[in-house]
Amino acid sequence: MPEPQPAPRPGALQPLLPSDPSALAGYRLLGRLGAGGMGVVYLGRTDTGELAAVKVTHADQADQADFRARFRREVEAARRVVSPWAVPVTGADPDAPEPWMATAFVPGPSLGEAVRAHGPLPERSVRILGGSIARALAAVHAAGIVHRDVKPGNILLAIDGPRLIDFGIARATGETGLTSADMVVGTPGFLAPEQAEARAEAIGPPADVFALGCLLAFAATGRPPFGTGALDALLYRTVHDAPDLAGVPAGLLPLLTACLAKDPAHRPAAAEIAAGLTEDAPGSAAEWLPAPVVTTIAERSAAMLALPDIDPTVSGTDPAGPAKPSRRGFLALGAGAAVLAAGGGGYALWNSRRDDADAKPPAARPRNTWTIGVLADLSGPAQEIGRAQERGARLAVEQFNAVHKGKPFTLALKVSDDRGDRNGALAAARRLTSDPSVLAVLGPTSDDTGQAALPAFEEAGTPLITVSAGYNLLTLRGESGPPNTTVLRAIPNHLLAGTYMAWAATLLPQIRRPGVLQERTDDQYSWQYVRGVGFGFKQAGIKPHFRVIPGRVTDYRTVIGEMIDAGIDAYVHCGVRSTAVLAARALQQLGFTGPKFVGQHAFGNRFLKEAGSAAEGWFLCAPVIDPLQRVADTKEKPATLKITQDFLDAHRKRYGTTPAFYTGESFDVVNMVTSWLSTKAAKGPLSRKGLWEALRARKYTGAMGGYEFGEAGELRGMGTFLYGVQNGAYKYLGAAPPEPNKPKKA
Repeated sequence: MPEPQPAPRPGALQPLLPSDPSALAGYRLLGRLGAGGMGVVYLGRTDTGELAAVKVTHADQADQADFRARFRREVEAARRVVSPWAVPVTGADPDAPEPWMATAFVPGPSLGEAVRAHGPLPERSVRILGGSIARALAAVHAAGIVHRDVKPGNILLAIDGPRLIDFGIARATGETGLTSADMVVGTPGFLAPEQAEARAEAIGPPADVFALGCLLAFAATGRPPFGTGALDALLYRTVHDAPDLAGVPAGLLPLLTACLAKDPAHRPAAAEIAAGLTEDAPGSAAEWLPAPVVTTIAERSAAMLALPDIDPTVSGTDPAGPAKPSRRGFLALGAGAAVLAAGGGGYALWNSRRDDADAKPPAARPRNTWTIGVLADLSGPAQEIGRAQERGARLAVEQFNAVHKGKPFTLALKVSDDRGDRNGALAAARRLTSDPSVLAVLGPTSDDTGQAALPAFEEAGTPLITVSAGYNLLTLRGESGPPNTTVLRAIPNHLLAGTYMAWAATLLPQIRRPGVLQERTDDQYSWQYVRGVGFGFKQAGIKPHFRVIPGRVTDYRTVIGEMIDAGIDAYVHCGVRSTAVLAARALQQLGFTGPKFVGQHAFGNRFLKEAGSAAEGWFLCAPVIDPLQRVADTKEKPATLKITQDFLDAHRKRYGTTPAFYTGESFDVVNMVTSWLSTKAAKGPLSRKGLWEALRARKYTGAMGGYEFGEAGELRGMGTFLYGVQNGAYKYLGAAPPEPNKPKKA
């Protein structure tokens, strides 16, 4: 059922539809505040001019006995709470053919809206917010109820203080009926560990206190203390993670730490919180909010006062309906790419004044010339990889033109630097996809820019081939969306890579109790790795010791010290390079001598340089192989070795050095494209149409090995390789094992 609050922004109130009533139980209905599968929320006005949010359920929902029971319970719970900081019920009829409930209307934004629009609140505002909501919760608990959904969307901000709303999933203390025993109820990121683990018998008033701690941390910092992302990741972090309270004012830190205790018995009562915050809050509650939030409230109040007595009904939506967004476009918007969609043109215009080669108007394409694109980070945080990828692609194109002189067409290379910045990735991608001569693109360098850039490739039908982005949703679209026909991933996704890393660890027979640390600098990457690692160890019959740490932590000695005290005999780091360096230093300082493992995002020369002597003895898994090692591998077929040697010779001749990691893989996948294009050109004109499917169906052997793809565009086979750090350099140890080595019991 949609919440009766918050109020819409000025002009966001929707007109009534022909099927809507114009009045209900003494309320004149002025418009729609929201609608969902279970009912509609209207803005109503009484004869005396008071506004109310009127929630009305659909008749088909009302026919369900359990739904009507839940609705009746919501009404009863809301009526039992008496507090100036809880929105009161002004009318209800749960027994009506279409049950309805009206609550006082607060024309202010929710806490979530205000923080997203104007940033974190100052300390005084957070104190008054916390004191008021704690009083409301004290009244809730005094009435024998647990709210169970204290979150920013359920807190409305008014000039005279905040208001708690929505008792839709509230329960009497100790009540567990109407939901299954294993159902997680509440909002992930703002629920207690006992809720995250669906321990219904343990959910009581302390669960609301934990949620209040999350709420106040969000208000003070602008972010939830357990991050954002996938549902299972949030639930996992809620149970196992220490909250990220970086940026919380020092005066609030002890209280929030107490509220966020994992053990419900260690949390303060709501009344204690209210008393503590009231004592510390200077002055009165007047003007308790920052000026921009007060302005928003004033604007909404004025808009509500200007409403007519009743809006005429209007016809429904345009029969043609709005254009339906693709699932990928929806996913991108959900991840924040709405800003890109709105500002992409502006960014492209601004960026065109800075880019050199790409900023120039495209010259007329010579006849029978086609182009391979490269979308890479050439000047940002992953430029070491991006430049290697550009070199590999350029070498492949130059080699094709040298070998195929006089053939039906020549190739050009067009490079677009996304700078490792997701805010510019879409514009950088469109500089390639808008060029009709670009048949396929190598890239992106990173997961983040890949997600942002993907809509451009889907819209243009341009194949995108990556040798370094392992985010699973680049190729795995899910059952509800259209299948992937855009991306070929020439490396394992991060889930598989984590599994292979765990199996590599099982090659060491002494490992019985590995410690696995997930750090949250890059939530998507680290969560996928920790899931893969967990699965891999489970297959091997090994139970790890898991810990989670916020991305902003810079001293790892405390958490790793706890892991060592717990008896770990190996350490597995699921996180990015910078934090792997912090972990390496902490392990060295603490004298830990067991094996240490980390994955793709730490692999490279920067880890060796930044960690220094602390990098010694680490094992790293990466989706790339050293071409010098392949030449030295006597198990390879002579024909394959010759391809690798020719690549090495060509690179030395062109660039004067041996290839960096990721160069050979980039060289291979571009050659995979060009070899098919040369065959296709002899049969007819070239185009992007059908190219992805043709490449997906190919089996190709290149300088770095074989490439074969599954139906979804995923790499078949292992593709993960193990390195050890010895004497400040990487030593190639071989491919990761295809299955776990199950240690024998001692």
